[in-house]
Amino acid sequence: MNRKTVMKRILLILCIILPTKTIYGQEALQDSIPAKKNLFTVDASLKTRGEIRHGGLPPTSGDQGTSPKTAAFVSTRTTLSVGYEREWLSAKITAEHSGTWGDVSSSIFSVYEAWAQLRSRQGLFAKIGRQDLSYDDERIFGNDDWAMSGLSHDAIKLGYEGFGHKLHLIGSFNQNLKNINGGFYYKDGLQPYKNLQALWYHYDIPGTKLGASLLFTNMGVQGGKEGEPDEATYYQQLVGTHLNWAPKNALVEGSFYYQMGREQHGLPIRAWMASIKGTYTPIPSLDLYTGYDYLSGDPYFAIPPEGSLGVIRHEVARGFSSLYGSHNKFYGAMDFFYVTTYVNGFSPGLQNAFAGCKYRPVKGLSLEGSYHFYATSSQLIDIKPPLGHEIQCKISYNFLRCVCLSAGYSFMQGTETMERLKRSTENRRLHWGWLMLKITPRFFQGRW
Repeated sequence: MNRKTVMKRILLILCIILPTKTIYGQEALQDSIPAKKNLFTVDASLKTRGEIRHGGLPPTSGDQGTSPKTAAFVSTRTTLSVGYEREWLSAKITAEHSGTWGDVSSSIFSVYEAWAQLRSRQGLFAKIGRQDLSYDDERIFGNDDWAMSGLSHDAIKLGYEGFGHKLHLIGSFNQNLKNINGGFYYKDGLQPYKNLQALWYHYDIPGTKLGASLLFTNMGVQGGKEGEPDEATYYQQLVGTHLNWAPKNALVEGSFYYQMGREQHGLPIRAWMASIKGTYTPIPSLDLYTGYDYLSGDPYFAIPPEGSLGVIRHEVARGFSSLYGSHNKFYGAMDFFYVTTYVNGFSPGLQNAFAGCKYRPVKGLSLEGSYHFYATSSQLIDIKPPLGHEIQCKISYNFLRCVCLSAGYSFMQGTETMERLKRSTENRRLHWGWLMLKITPRFFQGRW
């Protein structure tokens, strides 16, 4: 083999080896550069809603009856959130302002969220600070996004999530600053409870499209007057389950909860609720649903005439309390039930039979209509259980990913029972309409 042939083969080998080594070198260099593991975000939510209402809710001044005049107002909620996240740590702080246009007294600045969370690769986590608690269908714990002030809790949450299992343990203890040097009397705080313990477990059963949740809560509430002999902490418990099954083109949801213990006046509690809802999706753009809610009430519920007290002695409280759920989502858009109280503090319970449909003709556009029939669940004195019929309509359109315009209208044909329960002197034809704009921009996102 001559010298020229040897040189040609050497050059050919170098042409093959050198680029390969360069590629491997670049890959090694890229592997040595650390990945961007830190995420920092700044988000906002601006929600403005105008409402026009004729009847239904009692006046906030406490006067007897409701005005037959039509009311109109504009309310707003603005939040600004700063978030941080990496593999094992996340944190979020959200400032909130809510109020009614033109009313200084309703303007409220507060901290809606302020929490930090530690996570492990094995699925364990710990979250501490002011946070919202939202579980299952939000019937018992929810953030109540419809309201113009967020529902949050000062709490610590420990848990595990992995392999289809979710287990959360929640604890909270509230106190007034004035009692920092002694005393345990608690009143007018972020939440009405003095302390709260809750255990939530959820499991998605493999291969069945069935999910099951169990919930247990123990809540201590303040009773009596400060410094008086009847000052005491009463504890009430809730235990129940939420099930969801999603066969082909359908979804079936059911809940059952039982309450026991003692309420804030010391009366023993024996209350329960049950619900079922079925949704059928014949085509991807259409949902048809129907369901029924039953919430127990106090027996022989008394409705005294205006100007009288009408005392009825109750030895057991049987009116179910839906605690911190998103009430507007379940019991009618007009919020007649479980948002405002009845005339003597007790509850006649509620039966809610409903049916509706939701149609999405094009991307971003949603049309929904539903019908509700309401009745009390407990026996009333001198009047019948039916409360009335309500028809609800809603339309929403997402112009952009962060801009949504929605509107709704509700009409209720009430009964004599409804008027007497609310002590309303108006007619029974109640109207409510609203128009809302919600904008949720992300101002900044950075990684390093």
